[in-house]
Amino acid sequence: MSNIRVEKQGRVGLIGLDRPKAMNALNLDMIRDLDAALDRFQTDPDIHCVVLNSANERAFCAGGDMRRVRELVLEGQFEEAETFFREEYALIERIAGFAKPFVSLIDGICMGGGMGLSVHGTYRIATERAVFAMPETAIGFIPDVGGSYFLPRMPHQCGIWMGLTGASVRGFDAHGLGVSTHMTVAESLPQILDELCNSRRDLEDIFSDLCATLGYQPEVLMLAETTMCFDQPTLCSILDCLKQYQTKSQNRALEALKSASPRSLQETLTLLRNGQERTLSECLKQEYEAICLAIRHPDLAEGVRAVLVDKDHKPNWSS
Repeated sequence: MSNIRVEKQGRVGLIGLDRPKAMNALNLDMIRDLDAALDRFQTDPDIHCVVLNSANERAFCAGGDMRRVRELVLEGQFEEAETFFREEYALIERIAGFAKPFVSLIDGICMGGGMGLSVHGTYRIATERAVFAMPETAIGFIPDVGGSYFLPRMPHQCGIWMGLTGASVRGFDAHGLGVSTHMTVAESLPQILDELCNSRRDLEDIFSDLCATLGYQPEVLMLAETTMCFDQPTLCSILDCLKQYQTKSQNRALEALKSASPRSLQETLTLLRNGQERTLSECLKQEYEAICLAIRHPDLAEGVRAVLVDKDHKPNWSS
């Protein structure tokens, strides 16, 4: 049974993520079904744009199915795990260069692979319930799916902060960082989808009428104080800087760094610093090289156990 709903509605190729019990966590079959859907819509002259949404309001997509990745790792099936990431990254690169507008309607949790599917597309319409995060260092992994491309390009070192600490953003913060292109309320999503499917109007006009967008206004971005320490060159200097302040947000960042995998933190900082000067394709290549090492390191299996399997949140890091 497929966890992807694919249908043609008017001028829209609609793809719905539908794996509710796993909060739409992506597995290899879903990646391949998504790719097949793009094959279908790319060649259909009646399709004006592709819309990706979720069949449930709790989550847009909670990321890749890391429980399954852990199972493969424990079984020594590293090639199958690598296949998942290789095909996922190829799908992300395809979305980024897709010839037709790619629209994500984001309601609920959007983490890891969910950000990979959406942030590289043309439009990201986020509701008041949308929550964005890259929480991989907490499970002994790295912020991949092009994270080394889009995170270091965020203003005020916010992407470095998100990638290292796993912190979440929503609302005006997510919009100011460029994670969403437009904001709306959840109750407006059916009307937006109907307009996209059945109206002949330009997409920009539809979003202008039915969504809110403030553009890039760094002066209203209140995250700058929280993330000021993340311009430091090393993990040690970031930690030292955070220890000098007693604000709640910086204390939360400090605690997150202390609880994350030391190896993952170092690898993440290196990837993000290098990614600032690289293309998306180059970033995905460096991430793939990094995940081939990460899945063979014991911190990944231990981190997934602690956070997603046993949920005791007490990982015993080997690094």
